[in-house]
Amino acid sequence: MIISRTPFRISFVGGGTDLELYYSREDGKVLSTSIDKYIYVVVKRQGAIVEHKYRINWSTVEFKNRIEDIEHPIVREALKMMEIDFPIEITTFADIPANTGLGSSSAFAVGLLHALFALKGQMVRKGELAAMAAKIEIDILGRKIGKQDHYAASYGNLNIFTFHKDQRVSVDPVFYDREKRDSIQDRLMLFYTAIKRDASDILNAQLKNMDKKHQVLTEMKNLVLQLNKVISLPGEINSFGHILHSGWLLKKSLSEEISSLPIDGYYQKAMEAGALGGKLLGAGGGGFLLFYVNPEKQKSVKKALSDLEELFFNFEDSGTRITYYD
Repeated sequence: MIISRTPFRISFVGGGTDLELYYSREDGKVLSTSIDKYIYVVVKRQGAIVEHKYRINWSTVEFKNRIEDIEHPIVREALKMMEIDFPIEITTFADIPANTGLGSSSAFAVGLLHALFALKGQMVRKGELAAMAAKIEIDILGRKIGKQDHYAASYGNLNIFTFHKDQRVSVDPVFYDREKRDSIQDRLMLFYTAIKRDASDILNAQLKNMDKKHQVLTEMKNLVLQLNKVISLPGEINSFGHILHSGWLLKKSLSEEISSLPIDGYYQKAMEAGALGGKLLGAGGGGFLLFYVNPEKQKSVKKALSDLEELFFNFEDSGTRITYYD
């Protein structure tokens, strides 16, 4: 039996430039971090005497004898890709609900592939895991999503990911002083809106405007290097919040479906209570709101958003891991 643990991620700036319609014209760039909220994938090779060859436990339980009949699309395609032809049981658990803007489906794809490689006794590089997971979701299943989540889940930590025209992805760690990184982390507040959405649906609307909004996406990409300087160079850190705010205003302009009256209302309340900036995580439409708030204003912001659940988190730096191998 194998258990993989794969982190969810928070994307700070540059999201949207990891879509092929953008990086096929010029390099995309995203700055993100993984956090200490995870999806766990358990895979167990079964003996020859079983009622069904494949048992998949997710929001439902599937009992199948042919891979082609498996309903869970990522599981089905991962088993095909890994050429799993023996009886197997797959179970998954997560710290956070799906479709909430933290890259859950991509983290699952990475974690499942990692566990299957371990089950076969094979080592695999993080870049290969990310590329395979992206291939399943984007190329095989045709989901209109970007690549950033697969790489953030695989590598962990604070990174700048650059997406090239030739499909390569460069990974550059963000260098930071630990004390400064911790200070930034302590100023980030995460609130759950309880609004769930499908990222692919939101991005479909965005893709229709991609040509018209190319310059906006480039401006969003340019914020990556600005934020990198705030994190990695000595000096004040409140610019972090201002850059998040600039990115959110640009992101909202990409499509009317990215925000909504309730989300705009929550954002305005947080800003009036003392937040310096923030954004809605993921493609938009719902999920988690992230805010940068100095310590003396955090009680006020929490009170202003008292009808939302706050999620406490820390940055994490390991990426996907095999936590149990028997």
